[in-house]
Amino acid sequence: MLRRIAIVLSLSILAVMLVAVIVSLPPFGEPPSQMDDYIIRNAQPETGANNVVSAVLFDYRGLDTLGEATVLFAAATAVVMLLHSRNGEAGD
Repeated sequence: MLRRIAIVLSLSILAVMLVAVIVSLPPFGEPPSQMDDYIIRNAQPETGANNVVSAVLFDYRGLDTLGEATVLFAAATAVVMLLHSRNGEAGD
């Protein structure tokens, strides 16, 4: 009985949260903030990049991109090390 109450309560809370998120969404087609217009207008003069996507990735969010690349490199290195150690054990 307690389990059913917990399930119903959890589902009710999730439903309320889902409705709250849906109600708070901006209308379709409107940008979520004024930052979009700012970046489109000022990307080329501030960064010197002709491509807005490149300006955002490498100038505005450079450290974030560097962190993502580091995590990707670490994950790829770990996979290669795991596969290499399995191949080494199979050869013995």
